[in-house]
Amino acid sequence: MALRVTGLPADSWVTQATAGAPAALRVRAGEFFEATNGDLIDRLAAAGGAALAAASDRAGGRAAALDLLAADGLITLALLATAQRAPAELGQVAERLRQQATVAP
Repeated sequence: MALRVTGLPADSWVTQATAGAPAALRVRAGEFFEATNGDLIDRLAAAGGAALAAASDRAGGRAAALDLLAADGLITLALLATAQRAPAELGQVAERLRQQATVAP
């Protein structure tokens, strides 16, 4: 059964979407996600940006790799949620995420 955005609280959607991921990755991505507010897509985008910034700050190693994987997963989920909820906005959200990722701290 495909995971759909409609009808699920944001936390439940993310929990279901990450159920197959390794435990350490689920926990780390969840930490970034739980530190956000707003609607599902905005929260995923913000969490992905925070994870990417954390990976950049760590300058290598396993912790940086975990943060980078969390960023990738959260940004991918933001795009998935957009594609399901508002497919016409996918290009706009993708561009916003790209710009967010290229902004220097």
